[in-house]
Amino acid sequence: MANNAVLDPTLDRSFAACSHPIRRGILERLSEREMTVGEATKDFGVSKPAISKHLKVLEEAGTIVRVIDGRTHRLRLRAEPLDDAYGWMSRQRELWERKLDTVEEYLREQREQEGHKRRQAASDNQDKEAK
Repeated sequence: MANNAVLDPTLDRSFAACSHPIRRGILERLSEREMTVGEATKDFGVSKPAISKHLKVLEEAGTIVRVIDGRTHRLRLRAEPLDDAYGWMSRQRELWERKLDTVEEYLREQREQEGHKRRQAASDNQDKEAK
C-alpha cells in the first residue's frame, strides 16, 4: 500500500511551489518579512503576467497569503506547507542514509574478507616456499 504522503496533493503543491527559481526567490524574500507584490517580485526580469502565474502557484500551494489593502497587495509567507515538504524530505533522507549505511557495511565486510584471503594466500605461498 502506498504511503499517504506519496498521494498527498498538498505535498505535490508544496513541491511545485519550490520547483522554479523565481518562486523560490519570492519565498526566500518573504522569509525575511511581509512585502508588497512589487517588493517580493522586483528584479526577476520577467513580465507581470509571468509573475502573476508564479504567485498563483504559490497561493494555490498555500505557501503565501495575499492581503489586499486598497490598491496595495501584500504577501506573507505561510511556512506550514513547506514544513510538510521538509518533513517528507527528512524521512526520505533518513531512509536513504540507512540504506547507504547498509551498503557501506557490506562493502567494508567485502574488503575485510578480500584482505583476509590475500593474507592467507601470501601465508600459504610463504609456507610452500619454506618447504
